[in-house]
Amino acid sequence: MNRLVEERAVELGNYIIKTKTTVRNAAKIFGISKSTVHKDVSERLKNINSKLYSDVKVILKINKSQRHIRGGLATKNKYAMAKSKNSSS
Repeated sequence: MNRLVEERAVELGNYIIKTKTTVRNAAKIFGISKSTVHKDVSERLKNINSKLYSDVKVILKINKSQRHIRGGLATKNKYAMAKSKNSSS
């Protein structure tokens, strides 16, 4: 495996643990696709650093269990913003 890819996978893993961020947010920060982030932390990291992989896996599991809540809040905020724009016009 390419050394740069290995370093990126470790850096992503450390970032996700430190910030408890989602794959989507990590992809934005690092300027790569969500698919690449996911592949790095869920496949490549397992072979590079198993302890880091297991720690990241816990964070990703928490994020996955909360995604329906985040989606609902985003929709709620979207319509609240639209309503406040309409009432101020």
